[in-house]
Order: sequence, then structure tokens, then C-alpha cells
Amino acid sequence: MIRLITSSRYIVDKKRIRLFIESFFGKNNIDSSLSLNVVFVGKTKMRSIASTYKHEDVALPVLAFPYRNDVDMGESLLGEIFLCYPQIVLLAAERGKRLNVLIDELVEHGIKNLLK
Repeated sequence: MIRLITSSRYIVDKKRIRLFIESFFGKNNIDSSLSLNVVFVGKTKMRSIASTYKHEDVALPVLAFPYRNDVDMGESLLGEIFLCYPQIVLLAAERGKRLNVLIDELVEHGIKNLLK
């Protein structure tokens, strides 16, 4: 199950991202029954998360947190990916990339980190 969580102030094409993740899972033989949460947050929230878990006082564009597989919960949990929407917008402009392309790259980066 893929859960996409975002604020209404961020323009995110959830359907497109979900299809990208499903395609990435298929191409890389990743079990499609794994649950993944993708959460879009602002700078303040990302800075707080990075400070708490990475001891870095900066709004990173992406952070990924693996879950432990808990059979009692009835689902296999791959993890959670936090994306800082404002940072992604700035990074896309800086790199001359379309926003959707950069979101896909960062989601892929997050998934690969969860699989390590």
C-alpha cells in the first residue's frame, strides 16, 4: 500500500507519483505488498525532523526512515519518506529540472535508502 500525505498548499500529482512508485517496485522486483508512506512537509517540519533524527539543523530535501517488519500488524512496512516541498522547488530551479522529475528522483533515492 502506498500512502501519499500532503498539505493542500503543495501541488502534488498523487496519482502520477503512485504510478511511478509502482513502476519502480516492478522494475526492481520489490514486493508490491510492502507499505510505503510518502509525506510532503514544509521547511519548518523538515528542519525539526532532521534536527531530531540526524542532528542537522537544516531542511533537507528528502529523509527516509525504514520500519521494522511487524507481522502482528498484518502488513509489511518498508518505511516512510519525507520530502520537503519548498526545498524541492528551490532545488529543481537550481538544477534546471522539472519539479515532477526531481520528485521522482528523490522518491527513488528514498526507496533505495530504505532497501539498504
